[in-house]
Amino acid sequence: MNTSDTETRAAEGLATRQAADDGAIRPFTFHAPQEELDELRRRVSAPRLPERETVKDPSQGVQLATVQNLARYWATDYDWRKVEAKINALPNFVTQIDGLDIHFIHARSKHENAMPLIVTHGWPGSIIEQMKIIDPLINPTAHGGKASDAFHVVIPSLPGYGFSGKPANPGWGPDRIAKAWVALMKRLGYSRFAASGGDWGAMVSDVMAAQAPPELVGVHLTWPFMVPPEIDKAVQSGGPLPAGLSAEERLACERLGSLYQHGLGYAQEMSTRPQTMYAIADSPVGLAAWMIDHDDRSYALISRVFAGGSEGLTRDDILDNITLYWLTNTAVSSARIYWENKSAFFAAKHVMIPVAFSAFPDEVIQAPRNWAEKAYPKLVYYKKHDKGGHYAAWEQPELYTEDVRAAFRSLRQ
Repeated sequence: MNTSDTETRAAEGLATRQAADDGAIRPFTFHAPQEELDELRRRVSAPRLPERETVKDPSQGVQLATVQNLARYWATDYDWRKVEAKINALPNFVTQIDGLDIHFIHARSKHENAMPLIVTHGWPGSIIEQMKIIDPLINPTAHGGKASDAFHVVIPSLPGYGFSGKPANPGWGPDRIAKAWVALMKRLGYSRFAASGGDWGAMVSDVMAAQAPPELVGVHLTWPFMVPPEIDKAVQSGGPLPAGLSAEERLACERLGSLYQHGLGYAQEMSTRPQTMYAIADSPVGLAAWMIDHDDRSYALISRVFAGGSEGLTRDDILDNITLYWLTNTAVSSARIYWENKSAFFAAKHVMIPVAFSAFPDEVIQAPRNWAEKAYPKLVYYKKHDKGGHYAAWEQPELYTEDVRAAFRSLRQ
């Protein structure tokens, strides 16, 4: 190839990228080919499973009985078309930002002066996590709220997740995603907005808050980016904890220590070798087992659900999310955010804008209020709940919605 050809191709590539970022917003719908659903059912119906674990508790990981219950229901009773119809009934769109397709739901309220809000999911989540909170947020008067509590809601799919594009090059960490979300909200015409999220969605919101773009008025979080550094160091090293801790703080330290010792295997794999995980891209049952093993309390809930229990999540809720990962082949691409991330999972980021925090008891740790006050000098709201866990918006949508409304009342114009 001569120099002229190279220059021509480079110019064409630049023109393509500029066209991609021209601000166009395209309607989006999704319909899974029936042959893919048939193939999924075939695979789930005939999995190659290992022998039962050699212990009577989940200390070795996801138990065989739970996987068998999940696979049995997935193969015989589960219907993807139900959630597909719910997704397509919402206003879905795609736009390109920084050369990458970003999918998002954009549900506007009928109420005047509604506050724009961008809500972000985490791993192993998706837009399905937030679908239960859309109508209560945009239509509060139908759900026990006031018109003055209304939001215009934007729910994007993280890069490499769901219906968003899969980055072909490195660099799409939380910092870049945070900037993309600001660009998205401005593209939608919002010059003033709030943000909310859990897990990676909380990380993106927290990073956005640290970046402090002038359009962002405040954030609402459920993940504890507030562990004091001296406590984090002591817990990780096994050294003595600082003196004078309350019982609440000691419980948080105990759970943090258990997490560091036994609960981050999945994160270590995805943060170091995400491309190695071909097995979960090839086996739907393997993918399901990997996804439901996020943390002890979430797994316990999911295990009870597939054993016939009634919980905040249903079997269909759980399989809707897993099936979305399978149909979009995002098992590996979604994992790369762990590899891309450069921020600590629990460290404060010196956020100086208003922050609200919801402390759910079955999150990895239920962060004490004094930790939140120290990490966030402009803490405008803190609520400690007696039920709910890692998937708060999905599992306890009423509590999550009430917190979001209360969190931003003082920040409305």
